[in-house]
Amino acid sequence: MTMNVVVVSYAFPPVGGAGVQRMLKLVKYLPEHGVRPTVLTVSRASVPLTDTSLLAEIPPDVTVLRAPTLEPEYGAKQLAWRATGTTSESLRTRIVRRAANLGRWLMVPDPQILWLPAAAHALLGHLRREPESVVLISGPPFSQFLLGLLAKEFASVPVVLDYRDEWTTTSSVYEMARGGSSDRLLEAAVLRRADGVVTATEDFRERLLARFDFLHPERVVSIPNGYDPADFVGQPPAPPTDRMVISYVGTVFRLTSARGFLRGLRLFKERSPELGKLCDVRFVGRIVETEADAFADTEPLGVTREGYVDHAKAIQALAASHVALCLLDAVDGAEGIYPAKIFEIMRLGRRCLAVTPEGALARLVRRHRAGEVVAPGDTEAIATALQRLVTEFRSGTLLEWGGPVDFEIFDRRRQAGAFARALTMAESVAHGERRHAGAICHGAVP
Repeated sequence: MTMNVVVVSYAFPPVGGAGVQRMLKLVKYLPEHGVRPTVLTVSRASVPLTDTSLLAEIPPDVTVLRAPTLEPEYGAKQLAWRATGTTSESLRTRIVRRAANLGRWLMVPDPQILWLPAAAHALLGHLRREPESVVLISGPPFSQFLLGLLAKEFASVPVVLDYRDEWTTTSSVYEMARGGSSDRLLEAAVLRRADGVVTATEDFRERLLARFDFLHPERVVSIPNGYDPADFVGQPPAPPTDRMVISYVGTVFRLTSARGFLRGLRLFKERSPELGKLCDVRFVGRIVETEADAFADTEPLGVTREGYVDHAKAIQALAASHVALCLLDAVDGAEGIYPAKIFEIMRLGRRCLAVTPEGALARLVRRHRAGEVVAPGDTEAIATALQRLVTEFRSGTLLEWGGPVDFEIFDRRRQAGAFARALTMAESVAHGERRHAGAICHGAVP
């Protein structure tokens, strides 16, 4: 019997970036597990990145509902964000700064709350037509989790919440982010009504259970990100033979700051100038304005910035590298995260240099023998690791990935099956609670 699921995700093609992949690949492969998805997303997302090439991956028989948002264009949000970070006291800047600060406190928990009126109308309209559906909502942004409350209240359907990141982390490190007690209250409210919860890492799951003791552990499951075998058809481009290329592919922002790595790179090139000539470093992706100053005067270090590229080209950029760089700075919550790109790096067989605090990413890299781990604040260790890698490259002994350890668990097809089981569990929970409530009401009638 086919299950109907409404996948609610603000981050969905043509939105670009790593956050899109989890729900896109899920929608692509859920039908193989007896689940028929319908997608609810935004019609004109207020985001910095788009990737229209991803639209081709949406199965043609999947209905995509697109609801408009009341958010301003991303350029206006960026102007406001820039004003809050400047020390300028011009009249225009002061006005923009005050408006931006007011907006941050009104738009709780995030600016995408302005999408909810149209999204709620579209969701409830669909549920009236398809009442036997399960609703799966993936955040961030976490304002859309509030749609779960509406779905429970007005449509009485099972609701599953998917945490791609932690609410507490995104409220402290993302652009235009804000945090506060209201976030915890909102998070508790939506979790109390959810029939199931999925997290992207086991660390997320454990911390969620520790923070909210009313959650049933068996209803909270972790399903990691992964790789899609269809993205790796054909022969990938080979790295050059005359120099070692290190590539970082993704967005550089506060959580993924490159400052520690760049300090280590500078020290390595000062100490070993001849070896340093054999090492190029490429940053492929968006660098937010607050991190741009870290790249000043890095061109002589062999650093190039190539900007955002579509997903297929991002994989090619990783393939054309000897070493893939993974970055997580020492900020609250980073210990529970691993960037989604790590799975594509391992699928390509490229060595990983993980500049990260101890935590989920460090354990993953070590467990799968995918490379080496250094702390973001340890300039000496970063420089030593770079020297060792380039020395191995020059001698022809630079090894690729050490080999898989249960690597097939990260196949997106297999993960879609895990999601299908989580949806089935939530459906059983919701139906069981309804039967229990019905029995109580029936018993109360004389």
